Amino acid sequence: MRIHWHRRDLRLADNRALAGDGIETNDEQVLGVFVFDPAVLEHAGPARVVALLDAVAALREAYRERGSDLVLASGDPVAELPTLATTYGAELVTWNREYSPLARDRDAAVRASLDDAGIGRDAVHDAVLHEPGTIRTNDGDPYQVFTYFWRKWRDRRKSAPIAPPDADSLGDVTDDTPVPTWADLDVEEPTASIPGVTPAAARERLDSFCAGDIYRYEDRRDYPAEDCTSRLSHHLKYGTIGIRAVYAATERACERGETADDRASVREFQSQLAWREFYTQVLWFNPSVVTENFKSYENPIEWRTDPEGLQAWKDGETGYPIVDAGMRQLETAAYMHNRVRMIVASFLTKDLLIDWREGYDWFRAKLVDHDTANDNGGWQWAASTGTDAQPYFRIFNPMTQGERYDPDAAYIREYVPELDGVPADVIHSWHELDPGAREMHAPDYPAPIVDHADRREQALAMFERARGDE
Repeated sequence: MRIHWHRRDLRLADNRALAGDGIETNDEQVLGVFVFDPAVLEHAGPARVVALLDAVAALREAYRERGSDLVLASGDPVAELPTLATTYGAELVTWNREYSPLARDRDAAVRASLDDAGIGRDAVHDAVLHEPGTIRTNDGDPYQVFTYFWRKWRDRRKSAPIAPPDADSLGDVTDDTPVPTWADLDVEEPTASIPGVTPAAARERLDSFCAGDIYRYEDRRDYPAEDCTSRLSHHLKYGTIGIRAVYAATERACERGETADDRASVREFQSQLAWREFYTQVLWFNPSVVTENFKSYENPIEWRTDPEGLQAWKDGETGYPIVDAGMRQLETAAYMHNRVRMIVASFLTKDLLIDWREGYDWFRAKLVDHDTANDNGGWQWAASTGTDAQPYFRIFNPMTQGERYDPDAAYIREYVPELDGVPADVIHSWHELDPGAREMHAPDYPAPIVDHADRREQALAMFERARGDE
């Protein structure tokens, strides 16, 4: 008997370690287990806990449909896994690797615990198409510029999806331990509406995207009202679909593309998969980026301490419509459109001049699809502190961004009801209106809390001091 420890791979299909791909084992049967680890749950907001429970319940059902079961445990995996291995007579425990510092420290402790118990263990890379370190510069260094990483990523052979284990290879066990509720785990009830996080929902979404919107992705992905994105991020986060299955579906879509533009659009989406792996590699080689700037400046960046401004940003009460729409979408849907994520991150760091870590922590608490590598990479990109980041002198104008990517203000009105019925041109010129005009059009919506032009100059001066230019 072999135990497979599920973590962020809550599926049977296209699961490398579960299938034994790359694992040295002679075991004829594998037993799936999931451990509710308090140390991990402590870092997960309510939305992510609810999504996790949904995915675990679906995984258990998949095992039961095949005459097996998903064994559940609660506690520190360091203690739970050797106990489970002894209970079920397993001589080997396998899992798919994770990349955050917390996960790597946990896995190191589990390896030591299994070694002490005389139980074998093995792990493989599963969440990425090309494991960290396999794509390097000609000098052998990890890439720090995405463009060059993407060229090699694009040209490397990709592994095919892996078939799920057949029923005979799954352990003949039953487990009556119920899947806990969020209340059982002492987690607050989420305020957001959480989408289904199951393999069936993931496959349905992937098929739908690859049948239509993927061909519009290159041109329309930045327009939040159109929602022309894959919406697969939370499925990749929990592993309710495998990355090889996603890539294979995009390749089939590329083959079906009727025009060069269709195929170019598919390639643009694939480049976003490469960005995901680029940031995974950055985190793998630089675990300190979770709390520290990747890019060093000669002097410390003089971030402002502004509790009122930070709270207005969190509440979607900044007086900048596209920013507030994004923050309210985050609150109600535990999700935010990617273009808007860049806008709100730029606003926090370049208009409010607040440390990117405040924004990263808020996203980690609220997003259902929070991924350490992706979110950290995105925040440090916006803050001009990361690898291959936005130059410090390129600062998003939130009003221009709103007018360009939500010209009819449809997205803004969906999430900022105070502006319902207000003409789009008024919404996009909100910063220029006098108090009387704002009162007439939307008396319950706030005036801008800062002047963008003034704060832009302050941000430039702040970064120039950090660079030692002053």
